[in-house]
Amino acid sequence: MALDPERRRQLHAMKLRSLVSEHLGDSTQDVVGTDDGALATLSRDRVAALAEERPERALGGALASAVRAAATEIHIFASGSSDVLARRAQLFSNAITVWEVNDGDVTPAVASDTATRKPVPDVPELVSTLNESGLEVVVEHGVIVGEIAGLEVARIISDEYGNRIEVGVGAHDREVFALLHGNMPTVEAIEQVANVVRSHRLPAAEPHPLNRLGAERWLRSHLVSKPERVGASELVTAPPPVQRTNLKEAVPAVATGRLADGTDVVVVCAVGIDLDLIPFAADARLFLDPQATLMVVIPQRDAHSILYELADQLIDPASVVPIDNDWREWTSS
Repeated sequence: MALDPERRRQLHAMKLRSLVSEHLGDSTQDVVGTDDGALATLSRDRVAALAEERPERALGGALASAVRAAATEIHIFASGSSDVLARRAQLFSNAITVWEVNDGDVTPAVASDTATRKPVPDVPELVSTLNESGLEVVVEHGVIVGEIAGLEVARIISDEYGNRIEVGVGAHDREVFALLHGNMPTVEAIEQVANVVRSHRLPAAEPHPLNRLGAERWLRSHLVSKPERVGASELVTAPPPVQRTNLKEAVPAVATGRLADGTDVVVVCAVGIDLDLIPFAADARLFLDPQATLMVVIPQRDAHSILYELADQLIDPASVVPIDNDWREWTSS
């Protein structure tokens, strides 16, 4: 039986109180349990956070909590991904300590290196098929996919059975499509799925799951097509610092390129308010080009003031660039 959400939040708050008392010798003045962990205000201008669920996303919330409390010291207790959190924490000017919590043992976390670039399958014929079908070819962490306006409709699979294109929106859809239309020629199969997706990712399209999935990748697709919208002369898709696990996971979309003045830039696109956006974006720059200018692009409605504050706290600050709320109505012409 699943734990009641309110009870889970209470347990998270209790766990953080215990960790703070035992390992920081402090008491919590104010603690709030969340679905993913807990946040607490301590004495002496300090805050603490518990990263229990989706721990790699805890840094942004901890930084925002420190801003609200005017704290100068942050402690994060993480049950997983402590190495990623420690790596991202080093990119900020704040005093941040990440603790690894493992079976009751609490030790300082060691920052990991950025991800190793994975080899890309050498399948030029299959890539040509994606291109000739009018798809946007995107390569991330060794995986080649074909997208329509940022939404995957085909993927190149390389395994013990050989190299092939599987068609569908996500893993489940690919399996179902193969069962129902396994004998359909690949080009025809791509066209059938692409036309359905294309009809829903157009200006003035009615609300539909196919125009809600991967909104951040749709925004990136617009900017790659017309980089001048954010002052760039050219942009190409780039992999995120941590591999996306499934199609429904909202992971900021990344691009690299040059600004109009020739400066190298890393652009990170997101849709919706995400407190962890700035740590993620800084990690993306570290992964792709540590010397580049960092630009975080979001719709105007999502440009909360806290994002600007967190961007300014980076050792190498980022620019938050709000764009039209009606960006879905943009055209490529």
